[in-house]
Amino acid sequence: MNPISRALPRHLLTEPEVRQALAQRNFTVVFTAAQRAQLSFNAIADAIGIKADRVSKIARGIGEITGIETVERIADGLRIPGEMLGLATRPWETAPPSPPRQEDPMHRRGLLRGTLAAGTASLTGVAGALARTNEALAYTGSEALTSIEAAAEAYSRGYRGRAPTDVLDELADEVDRAAPRLLWQQSAASRKALTHAIGQLGGLTAIVLHDLGRHREADQWFATAARSAQRSGDQQLHAWILARHAMVPLNFGAPLVAVRLAEQARHLAGDTDTPAAALAASVTARAHALAGTHDLALDALNDADRIAGKLDAVQTADTWIGYCPQKHQVHRSQALTLLGKTGLARAAQHTALELTAPASTMTRTLLLLDAAACDHRDGESLAACEAATTALTAAAGRFRDGLVHRRGVELHRSLPPDLRESRAGRALADALAA
Repeated sequence: MNPISRALPRHLLTEPEVRQALAQRNFTVVFTAAQRAQLSFNAIADAIGIKADRVSKIARGIGEITGIETVERIADGLRIPGEMLGLATRPWETAPPSPPRQEDPMHRRGLLRGTLAAGTASLTGVAGALARTNEALAYTGSEALTSIEAAAEAYSRGYRGRAPTDVLDELADEVDRAAPRLLWQQSAASRKALTHAIGQLGGLTAIVLHDLGRHREADQWFATAARSAQRSGDQQLHAWILARHAMVPLNFGAPLVAVRLAEQARHLAGDTDTPAAALAASVTARAHALAGTHDLALDALNDADRIAGKLDAVQTADTWIGYCPQKHQVHRSQALTLLGKTGLARAAQHTALELTAPASTMTRTLLLLDAAACDHRDGESLAACEAATTALTAAAGRFRDGLVHRRGVELHRSLPPDLRESRAGRALADALAA
């Protein structure tokens, strides 16, 4: 049993999501729920005997815990009944309760003096408290907020040729650095700026998770980002986050949910011509096209065209938060492909590819897969198969996961059975498996 115990708040053990996560040993959900209940990653790490950095990464969905000894340490350190983790009853579950301790200040000071004198006390907690106190005393607001806002702006420029997993790690670290400052005393203006930056950083993190195919984690991050944006009072940021969130169910098989989220984003954006309004209209068009409500899809696409044509130079910046012409053509390509308007879709793909930087491997691959889908819709299924295989093979392995892989799988599944079994069909299957 661990010498330090930080009991998981009892009310969490009754929540269906947490109970299911414990049964599946999904510690991403468990650690995230514990943090929401004010049990810090440092406290969890102390209790279960692993580094706080690893606890943080697991909470972000990076890595997992499978070793039985570690699972047992989690059960004992967080006081989780063994049955809930598929373990035998833990020794502490049957032990008689200890008498309540009188943790008055005099008792704590006497205990600390005695253990220090005996040379057995760990000074880690004391050193950590000192470091956090000095950090808080040094905090004035402007310096920290400036660096956090700068990070949000820098990461909004997209991957720039980097692997999504590398960007994800750095974004999560930035949120980890920014979020604790919400607990510090500060002015209303500073708090508004901080929640705005956290909303941006959280939304960007969710985008990367979506691109990696981690749609459940993306949903959670988008929800947190939306809550932060709402607290900041910036309706356009909130609308942008909801529109980006709508792309998760859109790309993972729930178009009606995507329509609902996108329409909420359009309502929040209002009648103003903003990047968020244009994005929301484009995503609404794609969702309706996938759902089969083609008239509504065309209406939304016309709205997106109209709004995109009115955006100024700042609003059309080539960032995840802006709505540049290239991004508009990417959305048009997908909507028109789904609508079966292959001639217009090919024109959008051609324009988008001309505007896409060579380093934007993921976007280029998705556009080429859209072109292959147009071939298939035009009855050129063999050409579609070969074009998709070429596109996937040309992309580095780290850019074939998530959304790219799903788009390729959707095309493969739509092929006639005889073509799937042909040499070209098997080559596409092999490219997807690779």
